[in-house]
Amino acid sequence: MILIDEVLIEAQVTGECFACNLTACKGACCWEGDFGAPLDPDEVETIEMLLPQILPMLSDEAREIIKGDGHVTYYPEMKQDGTPLAKDKSCVYLVRKGDIAMCAFEILESESKSDWKKPISCHLYPIRIEKNPQTGFSMMRYDHWDICNPAITHGQQSQTKVFEFARDAIIRKYGQEFYDRLEMIANR
Repeated sequence: MILIDEVLIEAQVTGECFACNLTACKGACCWEGDFGAPLDPDEVETIEMLLPQILPMLSDEAREIIKGDGHVTYYPEMKQDGTPLAKDKSCVYLVRKGDIAMCAFEILESESKSDWKKPISCHLYPIRIEKNPQTGFSMMRYDHWDICNPAITHGQQSQTKVFEFARDAIIRKYGQEFYDRLEMIANR
């Protein structure tokens, strides 16, 4: 376990290998699971602001869900807001590019139409952050999910650790200095 500032970092984050392989998994994390992507409170506003640009990219079903139920869903089990799900349990912000699931927000950002990549929980994945309200500390942990087994194989082949794969997301969440300290500790 590593402690940086008020963030405890599980050993698997620095010890396990991981690098997404979209050609193998097809973006299954966008359509598998029981809940939408967890959202920070400021992300709810960001999504609302981007809706006019995003809605035309989405399926008819996704647009109807957003129109009827809103652009976020509260999940009591997670005790927080998340992205809404379609009937097939896919994220309503999923866009299919051939046989690969893509995030509408990420597409918008890649086309330089937004500077917001996607929800931080998606950007950080397979890292999950859990905050303990009693201590004020957060736990950064590696979330192993069988649908990501191709990413483990790909990470082993490229010798990419979980934290290295999530470098940009970690910097986005905690800053460059935090990442540099994590990298220094991990590479001892």
